[in-house]
Amino acid sequence: MTAGSRGIRAGYRGGVTDDARPASGDRPDREAHPAGEDFEDAVADGRPETENQRLDRNWGELLQELRVTQTGTQILTGFLLTLAFQPRFAELDGYQRTLYLVLVAVAVLATILALAPVSLHRVLFRHQVKGRIVRVTDQLLRVTLIAVALVLTGTASLVADVVLGRAAGLIAGAVALVVVTLLGLALPLSARRAARRLPEPPTR
Repeated sequence: MTAGSRGIRAGYRGGVTDDARPASGDRPDREAHPAGEDFEDAVADGRPETENQRLDRNWGELLQELRVTQTGTQILTGFLLTLAFQPRFAELDGYQRTLYLVLVAVAVLATILALAPVSLHRVLFRHQVKGRIVRVTDQLLRVTLIAVALVLTGTASLVADVVLGRAAGLIAGAVALVVVTLLGLALPLSARRAARRLPEPPTR
């Protein structure tokens, strides 16, 4: 057996020849990968993925978020719908009735938005457009969270208004809006900015 053939055989036993191995300091070319920047991020945190693997993971994470959102939305909607059949509902003034009807409309809209990804996935199932499903679901979830935040704020205002009076209702609504804005918008944006400032892990 010649030296050349022994080298080729050794290369096959290792799974790939030395010429095919990338240098230790090289990083994948994100422009050459269809996942782009997301693929580079996946490699940086130790999860090299194909585009299909990344989309499957993103879809699973979106489903978990949708489950949490749907539960809260359904509870809020059910609570609001039962108020109309309570004895004290006839005592509500014009402002309270208007606020109630607006809250019911937004709560129903939030419920429909939270269920829309299910219909989207069912219609596009096996059409090989998982990327589009993930992108549209992400947009629907963002709008759903805004609608849920509005319903939470309005419900707090309505309950306080009925129990304690108009001034207390306005204060409760304002406080709820500030808390929702801080926890639902300011905190995630701050965390994202902090994550971008973190140093990249050393390459092996």
